[in-house]
Parts: sequence; C-alpha cells; structure tokens
Amino acid sequence: MTPPAMIPPELAALRSPAAVRARSHQVLDYVREGRSPHFTLDLAALDKVADYVAEVTRQDYPTLDIPYHSRWRHFDAGGVGRWHALAGRLETADAAERARTMIDLAVVSVLLDAGAGDSWRYHEDETGLTLGRSEGLAVASFDMFAAGGFSCDPAHRLRADAPALIALDAATLARHFQVSDANPLVGLAGRAALLNRLGEAVAARPDIFGAAGRPGGLYDTLAPQARIGRLPAETILKALLDGLSVIWPSGLEVAGVALGDVGRHPAVRMDDLSDQLVPFHKLSQWLTYSLLEPFEASGLAITDLDALTALPEYRNGGLLLDLGAIVPRAPLDPAVKHRVESELVVEWRALTVALMDLLADRVRERLGLDASQFPLARLLQGGTWTAGRRIAAERRPPAGPPPLAIDADGTVF
Repeated sequence: MTPPAMIPPELAALRSPAAVRARSHQVLDYVREGRSPHFTLDLAALDKVADYVAEVTRQDYPTLDIPYHSRWRHFDAGGVGRWHALAGRLETADAAERARTMIDLAVVSVLLDAGAGDSWRYHEDETGLTLGRSEGLAVASFDMFAAGGFSCDPAHRLRADAPALIALDAATLARHFQVSDANPLVGLAGRAALLNRLGEAVAARPDIFGAAGRPGGLYDTLAPQARIGRLPAETILKALLDGLSVIWPSGLEVAGVALGDVGRHPAVRMDDLSDQLVPFHKLSQWLTYSLLEPFEASGLAITDLDALTALPEYRNGGLLLDLGAIVPRAPLDPAVKHRVESELVVEWRALTVALMDLLADRVRERLGLDASQFPLARLLQGGTWTAGRRIAAERRPPAGPPPLAIDADGTVF
C-alpha cells in the first residue's frame, strides 16, 4: 500500500469527482468529433430520454417528493420498512452510534451490490417475498447484518468490523445469500474477497476508520470536519477513495499506486503519470450517496451534492443506448461479453457520466424543478436508474439485461 503522502499528485487528483467529470467530458468530446471506432452520438435523442425519465419519475413520485438514490431505497423492497424495525434494537444507542451502525450496514451492503446475474433470487422467510438483482442483494445483506454476520462480537451483533470481514469466506456468504447450483450468484468469490480487503483496509487506516476497526468509524473522523453542522458530500467521497482505493481488484496500478475503478482511454492525453486514465469510482460514489442518510440522521446537513457525478453503471448507460443517445457503430451482439477494462466499456461509462450532466437540466425543465430541488442524487432515483431498468425489460424481456453484455467479476457493476 502506497502511503498517501507518497502518491504522485497527478494520481492523487484522480480521487475526486471533479476528475471523473472532467475526463468523462473529454471522452464525450472525442466521440462527438467522430474519432471513436465504437460509438457515435445523437444528442437530439437526449430530449426523448428526458421525456421518458420525466414520465417514469412522475409515475413513481407523483408529488415529486423524491428521495436520494441510495441503498436505503433497496432496504425497503416490497414496501417493507426493514431498517425502521431493526433500529428498534438501537433504542439505547446515541446518535453517533446509530450513525456508525447505519454506515457499517450501508458499506457492506453496497460492496455486495454488483450485478447478481439473471438467475439468482433471495427468499425472505419473514415476508414471503422472493427478490432478485439489487433488491435481493440488499435484503440478503441486510438479513446477514441483522444476524451478526459481519461482527466478531456476539454481544454487539449490529456492526461490521475488521476481524469478521477479514475472516469471511465465500461459503459463509453463499449460505447467507442462499446460493446453490440451482441459484447461482455472479462473482460470489469476488464479493467475499472484496469484503476481506475491506476488513484489511479498515484495520490499516485507523486515521479514517477509527481504532475500533469499523467502517462506521468514518463518522467520528468526518463529523468534526463539519462547519456549522454542514458537511460537503465530496468530503465523504474523498475519505472513501483515500481509505478504500486498495480494495478494488482492477489490476490497474501506476507507479505502485492502486487506482481503484479507473480505466484507460486514448481521448485523455496528459504529460504525466495520469495519461489516458479515466476515473469512475462507481461503487465509491454509490456508497457516498448511500451514506448521505446516515450522516443526516445524526443531525448533519450534507451540502454540494452535485459535486458528485452520475453513476457509470449499466442501468444509466443502458438507458442512453436503448433510447438512441449513444449509438454503436456496429450492432451489439448479446452473446459477446466485453471486459470492464476494455476501451469500449470505458468509453460507454465515460459517455454515461458526461451525458447525464447534459440530461439533468432537460429533466429538471420538464419537472419544473431546479438543481437545488432535483440534484443528481434525485435524478438517479427518480429517475434514470429506474427508467434504464424499465426500458431494458421492454426491449429484452423478461429479465431485462443491459444492451451491452459485460464480463464482470461482481465488484464493479
């Protein structure tokens, strides 16, 4: 692990949403100039995308009271208020400990939230619900958390700690997630290994996660940085990128620095170590969106939400492909899976980030909301993620896989 003080500044600068946005827009310009062998753009189609997203948003939220896009929405799958019930076990905890617990839960659940595949399902005995995809993963991880599956201390089950995370194996995860030959989960071993690395990273950085070795220790580090009770969203993301960059198995290292969710693309030319590097930090940003509510529940106000970017994942990116804003130069063969690090997928992800910036104002105009009322965190929820899922199900029933097949290991998408 490269100590933070020794990371070259041009690589450290990649750990920011500003770098994600700026370099994604460089890729957008490259494609607009007709230089890409993979895609062209039809920016006029963004109006059609905006119409569809606005329609979906009004259907799901008729009063336009739209929450943040976060893991907490998935915990309510099937209309069941699972966190409210679990919080009853924290009645004697103070606000800080409740925030730590919420952060512990959100971190492990988000890191288990990569694509589950079309076949896997989770059956919840208490409600009788059978859930797949993100909702199923959320409820499975929630139940595992409630059962103490991420804690090494039987007296304190509602927590995640480094020893338990480091010791977690794929067989244990499979048992909690009901995985079998008849119910396969994509990337099971990769998910377990990711949580092992999370435990190692949390233990290695007490300056970020505290001496107790819990992801929730992030609260104690960041809460004192709030000014007049206000904490910028980017502060949360930067702490996560600093503390967790070593856990991602991308294999992309430059000058001995583990870069995390970063790809290469020829549109980005620099005269330093960051040449051709395009950062995304999708799961870190998804995690940041999912930590807004734990920090707010403690009494802090989270500010500057639109410093974060849209999430470059297959629902948002698939929406843009399915509705014709991003146009493949050659038909996409659903039988051909593309590696996450391939130039085509890196380009698709970068275009997703940049085009969502352009889409946001169009959707706001249709809904009669401004950026303060409808930040990206609500656009995604209202919003583009749901719209991407719905159009995929319409175009490729019944499962609705993405229009571009991805060879993923369970740790990015």
